[in-house]
Amino acid sequence: MKNMPLLLIILLISIGGFSFYLSNQKQEPKNASDIFAYRNVSQHLNDSSLDKSSVTLAAIGDILIHDRVYEKAVEGGGYNFNPMLQDVQNLLQDADMTIANQETVIGGTTIGLSSYPTFNSPTEVGDALKNSGIDIVSMANNHTLDRGEKAIQNAIQHWKKIDMLYTGSYTSKEDRKQIRTIEHKGITLAFLSYTYGTNGIRPPANKPYLVNYIDKNVMNRDIQDAKKQADGVVVSIHFGTEYERLPNHTQLELSSFLAEAGADLIIGHHPHVLQPLEWIETKDNRKVLVAYSLGNFLSGQKGDYKDIGGILKVEFVKEKFRGNTTLSVTSPSFTPTFVDKNYHVHPLKKVKPKRLEEINNHMSKWIPSLKVPTI
Repeated sequence: MKNMPLLLIILLISIGGFSFYLSNQKQEPKNASDIFAYRNVSQHLNDSSLDKSSVTLAAIGDILIHDRVYEKAVEGGGYNFNPMLQDVQNLLQDADMTIANQETVIGGTTIGLSSYPTFNSPTEVGDALKNSGIDIVSMANNHTLDRGEKAIQNAIQHWKKIDMLYTGSYTSKEDRKQIRTIEHKGITLAFLSYTYGTNGIRPPANKPYLVNYIDKNVMNRDIQDAKKQADGVVVSIHFGTEYERLPNHTQLELSSFLAEAGADLIIGHHPHVLQPLEWIETKDNRKVLVAYSLGNFLSGQKGDYKDIGGILKVEFVKEKFRGNTTLSVTSPSFTPTFVDKNYHVHPLKKVKPKRLEEINNHMSKWIPSLKVPTI
């Protein structure tokens, strides 16, 4: 009789433990709606990546059309720049999206063509870019206002005619408010563009939309607006010191600002020579790729690295995981190019193979894993 309380306690503990075990087992679904919920939860728990897609973006440097370039393009009663880009068209068309820096305004012959220091180029330059696979052009640079508003309006009219997106220079306040985006394979990218200045020429006070200047407050606001409309933000920035092969302090500081503001890819122009690529690690643990300068892609400048440019290509990867969506830039590659004496653009490997290793090493100075062509 003395052991009865102990046996009773053991029995109660055993019953309680068994009941707790049963209550913690997965309940099988009892009806159709329960089955759907059960399967949906199971899928979310078991899949490490519920949805994944990617697009490739290519970017090229300055399209800087001197008179010696467009004089070589004369054909019949107009101009034909297609042969100049023919040898690199397959590389440009290989990406899902491609952006170019249109350094000279294509105001056309009706207002008179001109070269350095105030450029105005044939509209046929735009046709050749379109034929070569370019999807959008950046227009904010130090030559945007060279020939005034008329040249800009003419250029944009032609870009619209050939269905080419443009950013950085606009026809009106309303045009300026429209963030340029491109969607492909379920991924939308937004494109913004800014310049440090316009060679001392300023737009009319009531027409600031004619060109985007570097302004941190404006750029931050634009990036935030763009992030509401797109998965990723690409910023083209006209900055740096001409003909310097390494970025200056301003480039480093401004690129860090843009990365922290939310840019996913930063594409630099203005030095007219190549500057290395770099990853910027942000405070929110993102990796932002910056190309400080992509150099000249097609121009009349020769020697001292001014005739060497290239094609940057990256992959934007979008992943959805347990209700969260992330976008990352991966797999950067760079293909150096060279402009010959007739202003035809070629892969550097094809025409100047002895210079390839030097340029590859220069561009991968801070990213040793950068994919580059080999001999």
